[in-house]
Amino acid sequence: MKKLFVLLLPLFLTLNIAAQVISQWRGPNRDGVYPETGLLTRWPAEGPALLWSAPGIGKGYSSAVTDGKVLFVTGMKDSTDYLTSMNLKGEILWQVPFGPSWNSSFPETRCTPTLADGSVYVLSGLGTIASINAADGKINWKLNAAGKFGAVYGEWGVCESLLLVDTMVIYTPAGPKTSMVALDKKTGETIWQSESLNDTSAYVSPRLIQYGSQRVIVTMMANNLIGVDPANGKILWKYDYAALMPERSLKVWPGAPKTNTITPLYKDGFFYITGGYDHVGAMFRLSGQAAAINLVWTDTLLDCHHGGVVLVDDHIYGANWIDNSRGNWCCIEWKTGKKSWEQKWQTKGSIIAADGLLYLYDEKNGNVGLLKPDPAKFDLISSFKIAGGKGPHWAHPEIKDGILYIRHGDVLMAYDIRK
Repeated sequence: MKKLFVLLLPLFLTLNIAAQVISQWRGPNRDGVYPETGLLTRWPAEGPALLWSAPGIGKGYSSAVTDGKVLFVTGMKDSTDYLTSMNLKGEILWQVPFGPSWNSSFPETRCTPTLADGSVYVLSGLGTIASINAADGKINWKLNAAGKFGAVYGEWGVCESLLLVDTMVIYTPAGPKTSMVALDKKTGETIWQSESLNDTSAYVSPRLIQYGSQRVIVTMMANNLIGVDPANGKILWKYDYAALMPERSLKVWPGAPKTNTITPLYKDGFFYITGGYDHVGAMFRLSGQAAAINLVWTDTLLDCHHGGVVLVDDHIYGANWIDNSRGNWCCIEWKTGKKSWEQKWQTKGSIIAADGLLYLYDEKNGNVGLLKPDPAKFDLISSFKIAGGKGPHWAHPEIKDGILYIRHGDVLMAYDIRK
């Protein structure tokens, strides 16, 4: 019996790790799809009921996350990034500083917290990582990760929401020392460092995918799309996405090849990336034991700025980039990249999906739209405009237990979208 227990223990540990519930950036799989049911299929003319509006969270572009019991959101106060804990009535339970804010262009917080197993993991705009006790705000551990790993980042600082894989916290410093690192989530100690590609970090939050028996962490740096083995940090493959320019490259905004913000979409061995600023989107296919990737197609329509894209029924939905203040909503085929439609509605913004419908959030004026995912047409069902907060509407919405959470600047709002 003792021998059998020893043999089965690794299996039990693996199942326990796989079963951990993580509340994080753009939903359980970081793909913008929320596993909600029983939601309204049409909103009243004035919009869904506003349950509460809570100011005082600090300035930021990051999203809130919740486990259905407590909410967590980051915000900037003065020149410091804070983590705020709130109950489901919008009442602040505690606030704790965790690191220095980005100190140049658009310094407001951009890291969405990652919540798992009673701890919240956050990354400041200048690269400080902290593990914080979810119950009382006590700092478990804190690390100047950007300094330790020689991070190199662009003109908008560090914009990454931390990924948890098993017992590890994943961070992408880039630079001359390493590309990606794994830290022990209990202690902050380094578990592995990948090789350096002498690249600069982008503004992408990585995701974990499964291809056969191989797991891969996929992310974008300024130049390179990379796949990393979470077991040891080995870079399985890389692709120079910055060099993949459209035929009209002379017209492309100069920063386009290196200003990447979108977490890749993934399905059945294929994944899609897009970069905005008239850069091309691209579909890749994994091969072998995830040891290589091959380019399948490119598109020049859905060049998403920073609002994310979603995959619903073999079609990709999102907003493209005309210039920094304008963009249209688009739908393209997953298999081919072929255009299904392009439609002007307000301006570009963020998009998520839940219960068979799409939620659009216009970044300029705060209009929220409910859209039927129809590849034949832009089928808007309902819309309303949020009232609270100031500044650009760049925070992506979050849905949990029938509540739509929208952050605008210093304010977090909760809307009841249950039937």
